[in-house]
Amino acid sequence: MLKVGQKAPAFTLLDQNGEKHSLKDYLGQKVILYFYPKDNTSGCTKQACGFRDRYPAIQEKGAVVLGISKDSVASHKKFEGNHDLPFTLLSDPDAKVIQKYDVWKEKSMYGRKYMGIERSTYLIDEKGKIIKAFQKVKPADNPDEMLEAL
Repeated sequence: MLKVGQKAPAFTLLDQNGEKHSLKDYLGQKVILYFYPKDNTSGCTKQACGFRDRYPAIQEKGAVVLGISKDSVASHKKFEGNHDLPFTLLSDPDAKVIQKYDVWKEKSMYGRKYMGIERSTYLIDEKGKIIKAFQKVKPADNPDEMLEAL
């Protein structure tokens, strides 16, 4: 997990519409940057819909939401459409940004070990510094936690 107070690592990724987004595009706004394992799975859907439902309140506080997973642009587009998501989903198929943010971890399911995204969320201030870092977040609770943190 990256440390509070450090500069958030720069990145440029494609969104669900195939458009490029860079972290520097959001200077002057707070950014809720959340990393999640997979589009259209139960936990990830619960978390995304929580951010969707709170998005007007998040925007009122001068923040945006960016979700990142290894899923493709096409998968993100379907996820957005299935759940009317009003925020940006970024595709990181090579896990380069995921690794920069130190959320690519060894996980275990049914005794099998594998590498995957540890559900994590960073709050980045208007100048690009990390001001909050949440590790192993619960999908249902994370949107409220982030709204409170703003």
